[in-house]
Amino acid sequence: MASVRVVQWGLGAMGSGMARLIDSKEGLQLVGGIDNRPEYVGKPLHEVIGTDTDLGVNVTDDPASVLDPSQVDCVVIATTSWVKEQMEDLRTILRAGINCVSIAEEMASPEAQSPELAAELDALAKEHGVSIIGTGVNPGLSMDMLVVALTAGCHEVTSIEATRVNDLSPYGPTVMRTQGVGLSEQEFLAGVEDGSVDGHIGFPESAQMISDALGLGIDRIEQKREPIISSVRRETPHIVIEPGMVAGCKQTLLGYRGDEVVLTLVHPQQVLPELEGQGTGDYITINGTPQISMQITPEYAGGTATKGIAVNCVPRIVEASPGLKNMLDIPLPGALMGPSAYTRRV
Repeated sequence: MASVRVVQWGLGAMGSGMARLIDSKEGLQLVGGIDNRPEYVGKPLHEVIGTDTDLGVNVTDDPASVLDPSQVDCVVIATTSWVKEQMEDLRTILRAGINCVSIAEEMASPEAQSPELAAELDALAKEHGVSIIGTGVNPGLSMDMLVVALTAGCHEVTSIEATRVNDLSPYGPTVMRTQGVGLSEQEFLAGVEDGSVDGHIGFPESAQMISDALGLGIDRIEQKREPIISSVRRETPHIVIEPGMVAGCKQTLLGYRGDEVVLTLVHPQQVLPELEGQGTGDYITINGTPQISMQITPEYAGGTATKGIAVNCVPRIVEASPGLKNMLDIPLPGALMGPSAYTRRV
């Protein structure tokens, strides 16, 4: 079995974790690392990601030096949550003729908020004969792909409710910033008002994927963000939260078809919720025929699962037809546990 050759672009908390996972898989070969942190550039990649075996490559801040399609099959990129911020890097990857897996939340279904950029990515990928996808645990799995999968046996669906209660502690500074973690309540509310506190990035993308897959006809969405205030001290490698500070964000989306709410997504996420006695979990209710109720407790582990699904998608996106894809367009990815997991299933 020939290995799929992978470059990891972005070596922060998530990117380094994905690089280590790529390196551990027999059917994948980690052949490069891209990052612009001065303390990383020029260092051996294995030292930056914290593995023992010398990979024979150093971290670079020059993508052109490693993006050779004769040497690289796929780039996994973990640099931002937003399509607009990642767009120039995605153009660079696609123009090099290399497939791409992004964990930018908006890339799960970029046409939801950036239809022109989505059309450009699709055209670029097709022009250069490669494919590109955005994925993660959410969006990409727990509140969209899994929701759609549960409706496979339904005769009809009248409405859907999905709730994800999760722990933010595995994530790095970017996610903490978008959630308003560490702010005062007043700063949080001001951040929601001025757009600096985004909360969960990806609800419009999940709503788009679900509505398109089922034909729900959602024509309007409303979102609300509320602060979760801590009453205890909480600490992660990236942040310290004192009592009275914001520990997370409860976000709600309502998806309307006309005046009827047909989709409700609720996502209260915070740092170390168990310190407040809060359990985690994923909960999905499909109202229709038949009625379906599913729960996963504790949560489908956020940071761990995002690393997993991104890496497990690499063989699927390398095998896919050219163009921009979402998780409903490709064969279902699974854990890469042996040679048969890397082969095409269509």
